Amino acid sequence: MAASETTKLTKVSEQLCFGGKQIRFKHPSSVLHCEMQFSVFLPPQADNARVPALYWLSGLTCTDENFSSKAGAQRIAAELGIALIIPDTSPRGDGVPDDDNGAYDFGLGAGFYVNATREPFARHYQMYDYIVSELPAQVEAELPLSDKRSISGHSMGGHGALVIGLRNSQRYRSISAFSPIGNPVNCPWGIKAFTGYLGEDKSQWQQYDASVLLAEAQKPLPILVDQGSADSFYPEQLRTDSLIAAAKQSGAPAQIRLQQGYDHSYYFIASFIEQHLKFHAGYLLG
Repeated sequence: MAASETTKLTKVSEQLCFGGKQIRFKHPSSVLHCEMQFSVFLPPQADNARVPALYWLSGLTCTDENFSSKAGAQRIAAELGIALIIPDTSPRGDGVPDDDNGAYDFGLGAGFYVNATREPFARHYQMYDYIVSELPAQVEAELPLSDKRSISGHSMGGHGALVIGLRNSQRYRSISAFSPIGNPVNCPWGIKAFTGYLGEDKSQWQQYDASVLLAEAQKPLPILVDQGSADSFYPEQLRTDSLIAAAKQSGAPAQIRLQQGYDHSYYFIASFIEQHLKFHAGYLLG
């Protein structure tokens, strides 16, 4: 697919994978005011019909390529007939502001899936709107995708998946996460990011906190969370216990599992991604 008057997606690369296609696209984003790249896996079923999609949100320092090259998700996605939509983790390019000290946990690669309100980040760092609205509208208009969506992610992306799914239950069928930042208003990563993107008013932070949202949820979507017991960021940064308490408070249909001996890496994700995809398939294909 090349750019034309009727398409905004430009194909960067394409590989055959388990009978489907692993494709990387770039496109101009009017929400983020820069050019963005993202990856898509289209299963073989997409040759003949529109297929549902799982949106995968990656973690700190990642791009769209981490999940597509390390998680091993394409085989089972091809068997199930589910597309994988894998966006970048922040805006990129000339003129996009970064952390002044080049820190890994703020700025480029660390958009935290919020709509920034603080300058100089407010113009570009609108990742919440990009994931919820702009990107789905784009791919569903130009690729063989249905409007059936689920959402998942890892670490910062697990935070994003939980927050976006909880706030937009009408748009998604199910939510899952690996090692999510579950209570960012009370952890160092979240406090730094929310202060930088949203300012000092902590009441504004709560709209992007999965534990706060889950505790107050009236009809939350089905949720699956896996957390490794040997994760070096657990519990200080990830605060899984806060998520568990929030689910109990609201009675949410959430499975939050502690996997003994697993860490924060993509080896952990690769070990359980088949279970997560089959979890989502029950809602996307049922």
